[in-house]
Amino acid sequence: MLTRFVAAAAFVALAIMASVPQPARAAADDGIVKFKSAYDMPETIKRMKKDIADKGIMFFDEIDQSKLAADAGVTLLPSTLLVFGNPPLGTLFLTSDPDAGLDWPVRVLVYQDAKGDVWVAYTDFAWIAKRHGITNRDKEFKMASEVISSITSTVKPQ
Repeated sequence: MLTRFVAAAAFVALAIMASVPQPARAAADDGIVKFKSAYDMPETIKRMKKDIADKGIMFFDEIDQSKLAADAGVTLLPSTLLVFGNPPLGTLFLTSDPDAGLDWPVRVLVYQDAKGDVWVAYTDFAWIAKRHGITNRDKEFKMASEVISSITSTVKPQ
């Protein structure tokens, strides 16, 4: 008898939860491309910044998030955000949807986990196109994807 009651209560709870609006969440594919770097933090950042410069891409900023955290009295493992882009290409996405400015210029996160592994993460450009419903810039998104793949390949394990 108790088992039936517990099962019925669980069913009712699930039914109620299903009827309550849930906050928006990213699908299983959250658009994040992430891989372990073959190098330590300084070398990973150095290699990517060199490749960005070699390609003639505008480098906007290097944000040391762990330093910002330390300045605020918070302990954070090494974490650096690189911000760069090619305005003649990137601004084309904004002409399709101004909200795309949330994802441009390009941002690549380099961070170290508790085991000492260094990770590189960025948002997939096809996901950005889908997020903003941009359907008239396929060639440009393909080019941006090729460029970010090239830049990040300088630190991928061989």
